[in-house]
Amino acid sequence: MSELRIETERLVLRDWRDEDWAPFWRDTNTPAVMRWLGGVLDDERRLAAQGRILNYAAEHGHTFWAVERKDDGAVLGFCGLKRSNQAGGPQGEFEVGWRLREADWGKGYAKEAALASLDHAFAVLGAPQVIALTVAGNTGSWGLMERLGMERRADLDFANSDFDPEGGQIIVYSISAGQWGDR
Repeated sequence: MSELRIETERLVLRDWRDEDWAPFWRDTNTPAVMRWLGGVLDDERRLAAQGRILNYAAEHGHTFWAVERKDDGAVLGFCGLKRSNQAGGPQGEFEVGWRLREADWGKGYAKEAALASLDHAFAVLGAPQVIALTVAGNTGSWGLMERLGMERRADLDFANSDFDPEGGQIIVYSISAGQWGDR
């Protein structure tokens, strides 16, 4: 199987390499980045998350890919697609997600990578719709979902405290293939 490579103006979304993991975890497993993602992961949870990311690719042919900046080859985080599997939520839907290191927030990288991921979902994978999950307090994340053209889907919200123990609720956004094509 050939390595997946999606290029944008400034980024490459690609399959993971062994050498990506150390900088990824160093730069994204921080209190600021993990604030709305269940908190900083210990070694056991970090290895479990890494295994899930790799298994998504093996099982479905897509995952949350490594995001590399073209200018310097730095791994900024991840962005991509998986099949939704969060307890209590919609199961099996295409889900777009991202996590970038704090030093690169506010530079448009997450939007650029998410647009490329959504385009791949609809144009290559034939997704009928793509969802995105977050928590109400994560205004940066759901704000990006809205800038991507996604719509709030309160009918799909579900109780789950994995990412926000105080709120205990995951909120859902979605975009259909038709909406994507009309944008």
